[in-house]
Amino acid sequence: MKKSRAHVHIEGRVQGVCFRMETKRAARARNLSGWVRNLPDGRVEAVFEGADTDVKSMLRWCETGPPLARVTRVAVDWEPYSEELGAFEITY
Repeated sequence: MKKSRAHVHIEGRVQGVCFRMETKRAARARNLSGWVRNLPDGRVEAVFEGADTDVKSMLRWCETGPPLARVTRVAVDWEPYSEELGAFEITY
C-alpha cells in the first residue's frame, strides 16, 4: 500500500465554523496521522499522513469542509512520508 503525506493550507471562511474539529473527526475516520491548526491570517493549516487513497479522500473533503465553511482554495504540498506523526490532533 502506497503511503503519502500532504501539507495543506485552506483558505476561505474556515475559522469560526468548527473546521478544525471536523477535520480531526474526518481524518481519524480515515485512520490518518497529523495535525490541524488555525493561522493568524485566517487560513487553516494541516498535515495528513497515511495511505495514499485516504490522504486523497481527505483532500477532497477539505475542498468543502464542514457545512458552515466556504472554502475558496486548497493549496497542497506533497512531502515525503515520514511516519513521525501520531494520532491526528488539533494544535494551537
